[in-house]
Order: sequence, then structure tokens, then C-alpha cells
Amino acid sequence: MNVLSHDPKAAKQETVLVVPGMHCAGCMGKVERGLQALPGVVSARANLSARQVAVAHDPALTAPVLVEALATIGFPSQLRCENLAAPPSAVKPLLAPLAVAGFACMNVMLLSVGIWSGAEGTTRELFHWLSALIGVPAIAFAGRPFFTSAWQALKCWRTNMDVPISIGVTLATALSFYETVTGGHDAWFDGTLMLLLFLLAGRALDAMMRDRARTGVDALLRQAAPGALVVGREGEMTWLAARDLVPGMLMRVAAGERLAADGEVVAGTSRFDQSLLTGESAPVPATVSEPVLAGTLNIDNPVDVRVTAAGEGTALAEIARLMEAAGQARSVYVRIADRASRYYAPAVHSLALASFIGWMIAGAGLHQSLVIAIAVLIITCPCALGLAVPVAQVVASGALMRAGVMVKDGSALERLALIDRALLDKTGSLTLGRPTPDPVVVSAMPKDAAAVALALASHSRHPLSRALVEALVAAGHRAAALDDVQEEAGHGVRARWNGLAVALQRPETTVGMGTALDIEGRPAWLIPFADRLRPDAGEALSQLAALGIQSTILSGDNARAVAEVARSVGLTGHACASPADKQDAINRLQHAGYRVLMVGDGLNDGPALAAADASIAPGSASDVGRQAADLVFLGDSLLALPRAVGAARRTMRVVRQNFVLAIGYNILAVPLAMFGYVTPLLAAAAMSTSSLIVIANSLRLIRAAR
Repeated sequence: MNVLSHDPKAAKQETVLVVPGMHCAGCMGKVERGLQALPGVVSARANLSARQVAVAHDPALTAPVLVEALATIGFPSQLRCENLAAPPSAVKPLLAPLAVAGFACMNVMLLSVGIWSGAEGTTRELFHWLSALIGVPAIAFAGRPFFTSAWQALKCWRTNMDVPISIGVTLATALSFYETVTGGHDAWFDGTLMLLLFLLAGRALDAMMRDRARTGVDALLRQAAPGALVVGREGEMTWLAARDLVPGMLMRVAAGERLAADGEVVAGTSRFDQSLLTGESAPVPATVSEPVLAGTLNIDNPVDVRVTAAGEGTALAEIARLMEAAGQARSVYVRIADRASRYYAPAVHSLALASFIGWMIAGAGLHQSLVIAIAVLIITCPCALGLAVPVAQVVASGALMRAGVMVKDGSALERLALIDRALLDKTGSLTLGRPTPDPVVVSAMPKDAAAVALALASHSRHPLSRALVEALVAAGHRAAALDDVQEEAGHGVRARWNGLAVALQRPETTVGMGTALDIEGRPAWLIPFADRLRPDAGEALSQLAALGIQSTILSGDNARAVAEVARSVGLTGHACASPADKQDAINRLQHAGYRVLMVGDGLNDGPALAAADASIAPGSASDVGRQAADLVFLGDSLLALPRAVGAARRTMRVVRQNFVLAIGYNILAVPLAMFGYVTPLLAAAAMSTSSLIVIANSLRLIRAAR
């Protein structure tokens, strides 16, 4: 997929390539470095969860050149399809090898029980031959994922973690077969199959979690209708798939149908369920000229909708891209794992060779020295180290997505965990950004006056009129019948009701937002409006304080409005702040040693969101706000803030635990293998178990956002 970059200073292009051969942090590093070495490549960011790499480059650099560059370093790739549908499951190709390894391992282990029980002579030889007949073809089939990856690397004169694994498996199988042919005492078909079984199980679990990380994106994309009934210029009706819709087409959407594209209502009135995108369960009314979004459900009446954005241009697709981008940036921990994996293969080969030579010099003989070298090759696989960071980030990001918080950048969890100061914009961030009429005034209005106000407001698209309609409908009022309705832009709506002149207009004297209902012969009814705080704002700020985070309002609004909100939530407020002022405030706090979280939604918050150590924007934020923020929360509740911080801190604790587990395993296991205390069977079990322990430890984050 090629899209123009958002950078206005340079005409750059972004190409997304699917790289199925990426399995770990080391692979990510090789892919990124290989692409960044090309002239014209600005950046390359690998996404391990989606097995993709996003390349920002000069437009003169074509996709085939990028594909060829990856092929030369052993990573076959292809251009991602235009749609955001999920790539084929990474688990399915592993299921058959896993099943074969499991079946063969169980049968060979049964034969090994007889050998361990003391079978000798012809019986032992028979069991070895039966093990070979089962084990050799099973190893050849089950080991294909590792053999293929190792061969791709060796063809390009490089190594990866599958090279020593493949060497160890091959040597163990060959030596076992040699022992069988020559009537030797030991064979390690059981250990080799167990190694492959655990390796495949660990890799399948990792793939399952990465598929699960895509589940939120897939489920979101499936909410859009597969197509729409399009009305032609001559009135003809044609059903078109969603991918064939283009801006300007007219969709006829029946009640009970979901929209296949973003658009604008051109005929009809209905209510739409937008809970998929906003998290709010209350249906939203939409009439002529109202925007509606792909994936939302038309509840009441059929409407005609003019398509304004389709395919990847819809708001639904944008949210999917934000979700898909989780984990692409490289955190400190991922870089550590990357460097460790980079040196892994040479180190393992050196240790195995040193063990072989050392035991040969010590007089152990070729057979025992080779067995020990094989054990070293097997036991030192860095799968646990490679999984320490990405698995934890994937599981935590998935948990936050289910809680309504999208993580755009996996490294943001690391930065968010260190936050000790929070700066919150007022309008649209601390508040809902939607004016609402005073509920006391609305409830006190006479029934006939409320009916007139509802009828007048329903004829206007002014934000205050729309808010008044919502409030009056929620209060159970019905619109009165009006005659001669006229709207004068900037002044209000006028009409006649039962022969009386009525108007909904801007009051001559009022403080703040408001409107006035005038009914001939009656005093004007003033209806003040206010921007309400987000639900749970007080509780959210209290939870942030309990987490050791001091919060401050930093807003571009006027001093009076900021002071009123600041008093209601018990915070210090700074008003009339320009974008540069906000950025300067963040820089001053950072120079003082604070780690700053910025919460903002508007265009003017973009520089501050980018400058902060971590940033969060609501789903209702501007495009610039959502693009600049590290995390985006859906719904209205501000409890998303402490929930995200808490999940980030739990994630980093698990990441540190994973590193301790992975490094501690190697510190204990490698010397034991080099000194001959570990057989290939025990080495296979120990190495695979360490990876499973890291994965199991990371799975504790499934509920990290609770």
C-alpha cells in the first residue's frame, strides 16, 4: 500500500511490505537495517505482530527495489494489498508440523521407556530402528519452518537464530541414526522431537497472540457493510462491494443496515448507533447534511447518503490503521533484545565449537564431544529473550484495545509507565467539547414552550440547536407544528405557532453560551449552555494522583472558562496558552526532570502531543491530534487515563521479569551444557520451557487494563 506521507516539508512516500519471515526482534533489526541502508530510504519500522514493515522513502524508489533489497538479505516479501484485511494466520502453517512432532514424540517416547527400563541387545536395537523409522521423517517434516528459515539466511551469507537450531537438530538426528546403524547404546530421536515440539509450540503460541493482536482490527473492519445499494443518475439501483465505492456515489441505506462508507445524509432522517466508533450506546440523530460514518448502524428510517470517503479513507479504516500500528516503534527494551539476538548465532557457534574442542582435548572422544556440542547448540536458543518485549507489548496492547484504548506505539507503554506529570487541555479533553443546555432550565420549561423550542431547534444545524434537540428529546418532549419556518444564518430560526411569532435566537445580553426562546406575548426564555466535564473526570484525576502523577490544566481557552473547570476538579489551571506556550511548558517540566503526559485533542495541541514524553488523545480529537498522540481512547470516560498508565506500569514490570527469566536461564543452562551435565533431551526440554515461561508470564497482562 502506498500513501503520501503527512510530512508537509518533504514529498515522501510510504510503502508497506508483508514480511512473513520475521519471527523475533533480531529479524526486525535485520529487516530495518537492510532497508535503511538503501539510498532514498528515510525510515523503516517493522511490525512484528503484523509481519509487516512500513518504509518511508523517496518517491523515486519503487516497491520492487525494496522487495529485492529484502530478498538479498534472506527475507522474501511482497507489497501489502490495498485493503486492511488481516494477512493469513501465522498459526495455520505451524499446526501440521506441530501435530506431526507431537504424535511422533509420544510414540518415540513410549519406545524410549522400554530402553530406559533396561532393554538390551536385539530389543534395544529394534526399539532404536522403530524410533528412527518414526523420528527421521517426522523430524524432516516438523523441522521445515526452521530449516527453511536457516537456508534463506545462509543463502544470503548471514545467520539467524534458526541456523544453530537447524544445525543442532540435524546433528542430533544424524548422530542418532549413526548410533542406530552401528548398534550404539544411545540415540536421541526422542530429545530431537521434543525440541521441535516445544519450539513449534512456543512459536505457535507467539503466532496465536500476534493473530489475537490483529483480532481487534479484523473485528472492527468486519463491522463495515460488505457493500451498498447505489442509486444511479437515472434512478437505477446497483449493489456495489465496499471496495468499489468512490466519493460522490449515492448510497441508499435501509433501516437495520450498516454503512459501507463515510458520507453525508442527503435525504431522510434517522438515528445511528455509533457505539462501534465512540463507545457510546445512545443513538445519534442524523438529518440532511449530517455526516455519518462507515460501520455505524442505521436504526430507524431509510436514508440516502452521499459517499465522502470509502475504503481506506473511512474513519473506520483510520482507526484500524491506528490499532495496527501498535508496537511498530522500538523501545529501549526491544533494542536490547535486538542487539542480544544480533550476536546470538556467532556466540552460540563459538561456545559449541569451544565445547567440542575442549572435550576432545580432555580426551572425551569424538562421540561424547559431539553430543555435548549438540546440547550447547540446543540449549542456548534465545527465543525467550526475543519474546521478552514484543509478547508483553502485544498482550498489553490487546488488553487496552478491548478496554477502549488504542496503543499506536508499543514503546509508548514504556514511556507512559514513567510519567509523573500530566497536562490536560480543557475543551474536548477534560470536557466533552459538546455544549449542553442547563438541565435545570430545560426541566423547568413549560410543556408547550419546550415543544416549540424543539421544533425550532430541529430546523437548525447550529451546534447549540442540535444539543438542545438532544436534551429535549431525552426529556420526552415532542415537537410542535410550525408554519413559515425560516432560518437566518447567524441569527436563529423564526416561525409561526398557532398564529404567534416564535423564534430561537441569540440573546441580546448573556454571559457565555446560550440561546433564547421568544414566543409572542411571553417573556423570553433564556437557555444557558455549558461544556460538561467528561464522565468520571474527578475519579480519574484522583486515580492519577494516587499513581503519583500531578495534573494541571493547560488550555488555550479564556481565563474565566478555565478557572471554572479548574475549580470543579480541584486543579491548577493555565489559560490562553498558544501551541508554542504549551510546548514551552512541557520543555520546562522535562528540563526539571519530570516525565510529562499530554492529553489534548485539537489542532493546536499537535506540537505539545509530539513534544511530551507520552500523549493521549480522545477518539473525537482532530486528525492532527490523533496522529500526534501515542494512544487514543474511545468513549467519553476519562478513566481511560489512569487505566492506561496502570496497564503500562504492569507491562514494564512483566518485561523486566521476562528479561530476568530469559537471561537467568542462559546463565544457568549454558555452563551446565558445556560441562557435560545436560543431554540433548534435557537441553531441548530446558530451552523450550524457558520460552513458554516467558509467554506464560506475559499472558498475565491479558487483564492489564482492568
